[in-house]
Amino acid sequence: MSLLTILTLVAVALVVLVLVVYLVGIAYYLWRADRHLAKLVGGLRAIQGNARPLPEHLSTINGAFKALREDLSGTRRHLEGVSRVLEE
Repeated sequence: MSLLTILTLVAVALVVLVLVVYLVGIAYYLWRADRHLAKLVGGLRAIQGNARPLPEHLSTINGAFKALREDLSGTRRHLEGVSRVLEE
């Protein structure tokens, strides 16, 4: 074998080795990302389960706020009447 053939084979081996190292690194980080995404999906499913009863509670709270608003608007009208009486 000539020197050029050996140098070419060494260069090809180095290029292949570098590619293997980079591809293994990419595979490792993709595997880690997959694990983190799996944990994230689990957390999002838990949040979804915890948020499921919110519409029922919010409709109850909105009804209570509506009743409070009506009571407070009545109080506001009474206070406006008191204010007019005191101004006279």
